[in-house]
Order: sequence, then structure tokens, then C-alpha cells
Amino acid sequence: MIVISNLHKRFGDLHVLKGVSLTVEKGKVVVIIGPSGSGKTTLLRCLNALELPTEGSVQIGEVKLDFSARGKVDKAEIARLRRQTGMVFQGYNLFPHMTALQNVMEGPVTVKKESPDKARAKAVSLLTKVGLADKLDHYPAQLSGGQQQRVGIARALAMDPQVMLFDEPTSALDPELVGEVLKVMKELALEGMTMVIVTHEMAFARDVADEVIFMDQGLIVERGTPEQLFTRPQEERTRQFLQLLS
Repeated sequence: MIVISNLHKRFGDLHVLKGVSLTVEKGKVVVIIGPSGSGKTTLLRCLNALELPTEGSVQIGEVKLDFSARGKVDKAEIARLRRQTGMVFQGYNLFPHMTALQNVMEGPVTVKKESPDKARAKAVSLLTKVGLADKLDHYPAQLSGGQQQRVGIARALAMDPQVMLFDEPTSALDPELVGEVLKVMKELALEGMTMVIVTHEMAFARDVADEVIFMDQGLIVERGTPEQLFTRPQEERTRQFLQLLS
């Protein structure tokens, strides 16, 4: 489903990703952990070309992009890659002048050219799925942070992605609101959605991930099942990181 090969990303003299390679099978949940500045979010953003890698390749489904410092990637191919993914950010990024229902409908109508009736029916179904059937006509300012993030998940799902990408989706939430977002993500995992998740929620990673990846200084230091990585880490740097969290 996802194949990342020798991915590098430089911001000027700063070498953020240093040859990352990773494969994610269809229906699997991969959780990426690591200290701030390790390259986790940059890797996620490179996956759907929000950041263009300096070198390497990214493939999602049948769409593959090759990157190099010498050539430009076709914008149409970037759009094809992005259509394979739905992304949920740390911030909610909802349109403040639109209701929850309108936020979820917007992408299918404007990008996929779905009829408003079809888009509305899908949006109602998805908002019901994330527990917001009674909030369809509420504006973002009328919703809690957890509710806004659930609208964001519904909005991403409305584009029928093959892969869901989550960039620390609970980091901006008050602690009592984290659970309602993680519950929706767990349900997606149980339904077989392919997901790549950057998070600091270690209990969630233990519970949901098929594979946990520990990154540091732009490299994958260690990867394994949650049980292996959290209880029997092989690398000293992984052990140091986990001890800081205990």
C-alpha cells in the first residue's frame, strides 16, 4: 500500500530526513514515535507531498513519485498522490464560516465534483460515525476541540482515501477530550483502514498499532511490534527515550 524508499529532506543546510525507507501493508496501523525534531512530522508531510522530498520515492497504491534535486515532479501526479490520502493535523483547520456539515461536504463537492445531495448524505453518515449527528449545523466556534478534531477526521474520510495520516491529532486537546478522538481512530483501525500516525499517546500506540517506529535525528532507529518495542527495545537510544516517558 505504502512504499517509501531512501527518502531525504533538506531545508537548506538542515538535513531532516536521512534516507528513510518504510513499507506499510494495506490495512495496517503504523505509529511513529520519537523526540521533537526527529523528523516524524516531516516524514508524514512528505508522504502526501505537502513537503516535497529532496531525494527518494513515495508510492501509495498505484501512484509513485520519484524525487530528485534536479527535476520537478508533475503537479498532476502530486494531486493524484494526495487523493490517495486523508490527513488530520494537530490544528483542526476547519473553515470557521462553515458548519460541521458544510466542512465535510466541501471537498467532495469542489474537488471530486460530487452532487450536493450525494455529498450531504455522505457527510451526515460520517458525522454520525464520529458521534456528531447532533452537531451537523454547529460552527467550529460552537464545538469543543475534540468535536472539531472529529469533524476533521470526517472531512478527511469524505474524500474516500486509501490511507489516513494523523499528525499528533490529540496534542492540542485538553486531556479530557483526548479519549473521544482516540476512540474514533481505534474504530477506523478495527475497520481495516490503513493508517500512519505520529503521536505521543503511548498507551494508544500499544493498543492499536501493528508496528511502532522510533525515529531520531532523521532516521528510523528501531521498529517492531508494540510489545517488542515497548518491553524489549533493542537499541540504547530507544531505551533512553522510553525511560523519559515512564
